[in-house]
Amino acid sequence: MTKEQKQFLIAKRVAKELTDGSLVNLGIGLPTKVAAFIPETKHVMLQSENGFVGLGPVPTDGSDETRVVNAGGQPASIIKGGSCFNSATSFGIIRGGHVDVTVLGALQVDEKGDIASYMIPGKMVPGMGGAMDLLTGAKKVIVATEHTVKGQPKILKRCTLPLTASGEVDMIVTEMAVIKVTPQGLIVTEINADYTFADVQNATEAKLHEGDEMRTMVFEEK
Repeated sequence: MTKEQKQFLIAKRVAKELTDGSLVNLGIGLPTKVAAFIPETKHVMLQSENGFVGLGPVPTDGSDETRVVNAGGQPASIIKGGSCFNSATSFGIIRGGHVDVTVLGALQVDEKGDIASYMIPGKMVPGMGGAMDLLTGAKKVIVATEHTVKGQPKILKRCTLPLTASGEVDMIVTEMAVIKVTPQGLIVTEINADYTFADVQNATEAKLHEGDEMRTMVFEEK
């Protein structure tokens, strides 16, 4: 699969985890693609740390409005019923535990639910953004990431890069599988039909365990 195909599958599967009436924060990069796969019949409010609840899609009407952007600085819109406010209020929502789900990318994630997502030593980085607050403040944390990078596992026994948060990840969704982080270890609950459990394990440094009701990965249509 190409990088675009992998991200398409990951975003599509993550959208299944978002429940009706939930307040959701989508991180920059791959996670923002999830919004395109939320069915119109499912009422999900998107929150952005730069000061929005009810963030909408990229404008398609040719508008030159530049004041409405998501946390990554990309053009966005505000849906009917949405609102905007300063970033202090937005972080109050996050730190107050009012975000139901946050979806973030990762450089590394490990079997303890630790995540490294913002820095590779020696390389210039834009900063952590709201990731630390979101990881500790959201009720559920989903990591949306490609399973490997340049052929090397991203799901490790222990993260080797500086941590963004420790023990906060609940679920990992890749193009190969859906994995739950539990006190008993990493449990594979779904596998892409193109792969076997052995394939997934071979692409993973951490030890994986087959779920009792492991099934084929299902992608929800918009």
